[in-house]
Amino acid sequence: MIYPNSKSAYKKKVSHANRGMNLETLINDANKYYLDNDIAIIYKKPTPIGIVSVDNNKSITKAYFKEPSTLDYQGIYKGFYVEFDAKQTLNKTSFPLSNLTNNQIKHINKVINHQGICFLIINIKSEYYLYKGDDLINFINSKKRKSIPYEEIAKSGYKINFNIILDYIKVLDVIIGGKK
Repeated sequence: MIYPNSKSAYKKKVSHANRGMNLETLINDANKYYLDNDIAIIYKKPTPIGIVSVDNNKSITKAYFKEPSTLDYQGIYKGFYVEFDAKQTLNKTSFPLSNLTNNQIKHINKVINHQGICFLIINIKSEYYLYKGDDLINFINSKKRKSIPYEEIAKSGYKINFNIILDYIKVLDVIIGGKK
């Protein structure tokens, strides 16, 4: 885009830092609805940081992460421990596994090994899918690709409907009941 009286084109910088913020907002709204209506107790985990310095306005000016990040959400639903992460991609054909850290993958394995329900909520092609941790680990262990094809997510994942909220609990009911 070229602005009037300008000789140079303006290019919008693409920041990946807040790429998943819209998805997180939808999940936070759903979690509030579930809590307010006594359906589930799911919270976004705070990122543990160590504060190094604070300015005169009591704003943090320098900090560090105390430990590696795991998954963003945890809670309980119908007696089941639930832990998941929100992931968003602009890629229309696949979900890059580079969107996950090794620490997150190890953590997903641990939750599954302790019989917890673990998954990703993936926004791809303006659609929302719940992709089970078991399926993710199996895909990674197959070492076929460095990304999960959209077709695989659509086939193995569970499409989440978005009406008033991003209602992922209905999908958990299907998983808990063992049906697809």
